[in-house]
Amino acid sequence: MDKITFGTDGWRGIIGDDFTFANVRRVAAAIAQYVREETPPPHQFIVGYDTRFLSADAARVAAETVAAVGIPVALADRPTPTPAVSYTVVARRASGAIMVTASHNPFRWNGLKFKASYGGSASPTMMRRVADHLDRRDRARRKSVAKKAGEVAVADLVGPYSERLKARVNLDLIRAWGHRFVIDPMYGAGRGVITGLFDEVGIPYHEIHSRRNPLFPGLNPEPIEPHVADLRRAVLSGDFVAGLATDGDADRLGAINSGGAFIDSHKIFSILLMHLAGDLGQRGEVVKTFSTTQMVDKLAAKYSLPLHVTPIGFKYICELMLTRDVLVGGEESGGIGTRGDTPERDGILNSLLLAQVMAERNQTLGEMVQELEREFGPHHYGRVDMEIDRPTMLRLLSHLRHHKFRRVAGMDITDRADLDGLKLLFGDSAWLLVRPSGTENLLRLYAEAPSAAQVKTLLDEMAALARSKEG
Repeated sequence: MDKITFGTDGWRGIIGDDFTFANVRRVAAAIAQYVREETPPPHQFIVGYDTRFLSADAARVAAETVAAVGIPVALADRPTPTPAVSYTVVARRASGAIMVTASHNPFRWNGLKFKASYGGSASPTMMRRVADHLDRRDRARRKSVAKKAGEVAVADLVGPYSERLKARVNLDLIRAWGHRFVIDPMYGAGRGVITGLFDEVGIPYHEIHSRRNPLFPGLNPEPIEPHVADLRRAVLSGDFVAGLATDGDADRLGAINSGGAFIDSHKIFSILLMHLAGDLGQRGEVVKTFSTTQMVDKLAAKYSLPLHVTPIGFKYICELMLTRDVLVGGEESGGIGTRGDTPERDGILNSLLLAQVMAERNQTLGEMVQELEREFGPHHYGRVDMEIDRPTMLRLLSHLRHHKFRRVAGMDITDRADLDGLKLLFGDSAWLLVRPSGTENLLRLYAEAPSAAQVKTLLDEMAALARSKEG
């Protein structure tokens, strides 16, 4: 049997190679067994899916596999955003959910996310237990979980989620502001959700990449450079105040300001924190992953909010949101969660909140970024993913840990941290993180500095050092 490895948010594979119906059944059966044996009854389950090739069919397979152990399943009636699936888990008091998606990965990929009863990513402990069930089933060579089919009911998950969004966001205020937006669901599961709400109240917009196309032509469904080029052109083509983009399953976001500049997740996180804590005076704790901007640290200090730093992966943020009074938590890859119904990242809700913040402050995204930079200094960010074999990664990390060099890219190293990978810090506004992927032969390099040139130099020098360790 193929080896199935769970990553930071479930399991993903290449369609037709790793991602097959047989493997979907294996993963769904392990999740079903975990739910039935290790969570309190009564059990019910949710299954959703995105717009990828075979997602609807794989969702039906997963739903029937779970239902076969006697757990009633509600199966989405159409491609559905991950945050809508998560909301449904909480609203229906379900035991959990499977979301068929590969999130922001290219079109060749698909996968399964497991959402727990609290509506957020399953914890590392839960995923280890699911992996244990999978291993035991594989050793026993069990091909099915029951002899008879269970109950699978098709359900609308988007409608109730949209109603909840209307209760959390002041759409009338956005409409009264009188500006136009470009909405980009990137051919993903978020298509029609924001625009449907805008249609209800009369907010003017233009939507791109809104048809269903599993090939995601011309882009990967990840709202970062360079995949936001069409969104930028659309914003600049007319009188639009901003462009808002969500990824393939709509739990992450990115934005374009009215002048065409990309507003990354670090700046979006900072804007939302400034608004919640500064404008609205809300209190609570702040959580960020190890690869997220230092500007969040400065904002948390300004508002005297406790700050937690976690390993990379929203599941670690989710764990803290379950046990502490977290106001907002976010990660480098565009996932941000705010206090509310579920401990979950939500690209659609956060897109709407960004529009509301602009309307309340009567400012563009660019103007808010300028306000932050006037107070805390400029913060530029960059990331490079390198295909490198595991032995080379280990040699590089060993070299970085044991070689006592003091400068990189002309900047003095002031500290080191190894929470998840190795981070070199250069004062309070610059850092370089070296982190091997947990599931692929990829070395990820992340950097932040006061200028884009410094970011590029940091990344270039570390990439050159990594290549020098090959073979």
